[in-house]
Amino acid sequence: MADDFLDTLEAVIRARKQGDPDTSYVAKLFAKGRAKIAQKLGEEATETVIAAMAGDRAELTGEAADLIFHLLVLLADADVSLDDVRAELRRREGVSGIDEKASRPA
Repeated sequence: MADDFLDTLEAVIRARKQGDPDTSYVAKLFAKGRAKIAQKLGEEATETVIAAMAGDRAELTGEAADLIFHLLVLLADADVSLDDVRAELRRREGVSGIDEKASRPA
């Protein structure tokens, strides 16, 4: 998906990794470190679940966008690309979720 906006967003996030934390929210997250980025992702995940349970489509859409954004920041911090994630999803294609989970190391 060469024209996928998520690819564009991923590139912007990676470009801002070394930016000025005083002028860039993304740079500020990177400056605070992986634990803070992961905490923020967890907060966004919780807010997404709450919006889903409330049945508010607009709120869910906004929270899902926040969740994906912060996931991309965490992935960039860990030097994991969307292509890496896509490859893993392709690897799992056609495999039962139960079987895939059972094949993981304990």
